[in-house]
Amino acid sequence: MPVNLHVRNVPDEITRRMKARAAANGRSAEAEHRAVLEQAFGDVDKQAWLKRADALRATILARRGGELLPTSVDLVREDRDSR
Repeated sequence: MPVNLHVRNVPDEITRRMKARAAANGRSAEAEHRAVLEQAFGDVDKQAWLKRADALRATILARRGGELLPTSVDLVREDRDSR
């Protein structure tokens, strides 16, 4: 069931940019808000996402000569060991 959202204290600049974006897309501000929320939280096609992730991984590997970037776990461990 749809609900109404109310957001307080939105900065003037964000409000101005949202209205400009709505006008550029030929929508009301309210319709633009819904479009932004749908884009951010709408259903994600898992297969399409995995395909994009694989392509990005291949690009990174190609640029780094087949070497993977270190994981966050590796970076934290390296930092701790350096102390």
